[in-house]
Order: sequence, then structure tokens, then C-alpha cells
Amino acid sequence: MLISKLCHEAHETAKKKGWYDQPIETATQLALIHSEVSEALEADRKGTEEEFAEELADICIRVFDTAGSKGIDLQHHILRKMELNKHRPYKHGGKKY
Repeated sequence: MLISKLCHEAHETAKKKGWYDQPIETATQLALIHSEVSEALEADRKGTEEEFAEELADICIRVFDTAGSKGIDLQHHILRKMELNKHRPYKHGGKKY
């Protein structure tokens, strides 16, 4: 399944479940993504592989929903960014991680 279809489906499901009855600010959408990342971190700390995998899926679903709500062609941007990353220098940016 294409990422663009997943974005559409995630957003349509969120709308059907009432999450868009009122407008949602971008900051709120990003905070919800962050909350899923925090849940994944906690699952990893507990060593629960299945829960960790589920939280990673939740992160993607939140990102897909956000992209779908904003009409962003996430698949295009992911592929473009991955291609750009292939050509970056080793450990570019001088950061530790």
C-alpha cells in the first residue's frame, strides 16, 4: 500500500471517530505525535517488544493523519528526503547523534 493511501486512510478514520469535529492546531498534532514517541520510549525501557512495535505504528498513524489533514504528499517528501540523505557526508552536521 502506498504511503499516500495510508495518510488518506488514517485521516479519514480520525475524522470518522470525531477527532476533527473541531479544528486541530498543528502544535496539538505534533504534541500527539510526541506523546506516541514517549509511549514507545517507555515500552522500550520496559523491554516489551510487542508494545514497542505497536507504539511505533501509532507514531506512523499520527504522522499519516497529520499529513492527510494538511494535504501533504508525505510519500513524495519521504522519498525525496531519503535520496538527499544518501548523498550527505558521513555523520554530517557535527552532532553526536
